[in-house]
Amino acid sequence: MPSTIRTTTLPSGEAVPVLGQGTWKMGENARRHADEVNALKLGLDLGMTLIDTAEMYASGGAEEVVADAIAGRRDEVFLVSKVLPSNASRTGVPAACDRSLRHLRTDRIDLYLLHWPGSVPLAETVEAFEALKKAGKIRHWGVSNFDTHGMEELVSLPAGDSVQTNQILYNLSQRGPEFDLAPWSRQRGIPLMAYSPVDQGVLARNTRLEAIAARHNATAAQLALAWVMTQDGVIAIPKAGRQEHVRQNVAALDIELTSEDSAEIDRAFPPPTRKRGLQMI
Repeated sequence: MPSTIRTTTLPSGEAVPVLGQGTWKMGENARRHADEVNALKLGLDLGMTLIDTAEMYASGGAEEVVADAIAGRRDEVFLVSKVLPSNASRTGVPAACDRSLRHLRTDRIDLYLLHWPGSVPLAETVEAFEALKKAGKIRHWGVSNFDTHGMEELVSLPAGDSVQTNQILYNLSQRGPEFDLAPWSRQRGIPLMAYSPVDQGVLARNTRLEAIAARHNATAAQLALAWVMTQDGVIAIPKAGRQEHVRQNVAALDIELTSEDSAEIDRAFPPPTRKRGLQMI
């Protein structure tokens, strides 16, 4: 396993690992709590110090799982959480942030995201994010599930160019962002954060990927994850609720795709030739 995990750089200049830990669906079952906490702890031990969560996940339950995992080692972690669009107003954002801070048992969130575009004017949300930065409750802010048009609108706003990332659905089954959003983001040095990089497990059962993965003594899921992490300026945040799964995810960093592998992957999962609507789950 790699001694250190490759990093990419946020617009702020801060380096973050290209492989983080997602927590969607954690905190939903008390019987899985210990396994989920131990999986996140192992991930931290192995260098996956970026943990992504959200107030929506299990209505704060996932944030409480994260709190148990990072207890006593908060300074090791780059902590990401998200505010719901329904809470994205001038008064709603600070109230939601305070709730998340209580769930996470910390005094700060490293990166606070708007979970998806909503009805609250974007300028109002950005203003609230900037106020949280000044108050020291968040260090950076970003967005999630924004298409190119939404990003263009965002960066045109006062302080909108302080956005640090755009978290999107991106994997071999969903390559649409490569047509316009990914190039737009790379040009501006704004990393994309890829959720569901193995398409909720669908790609783990793909026979074409299994054949390519076999050449690397790897699984199809590891190959799919490795592919995401080879994309320039992309951070992958797979969820792993068990320690064995965590180790498999970290081992994907050792896979070096050949030109033959990449060509075969492109034949099986063709890159986009036209603009597609941004998908989200």
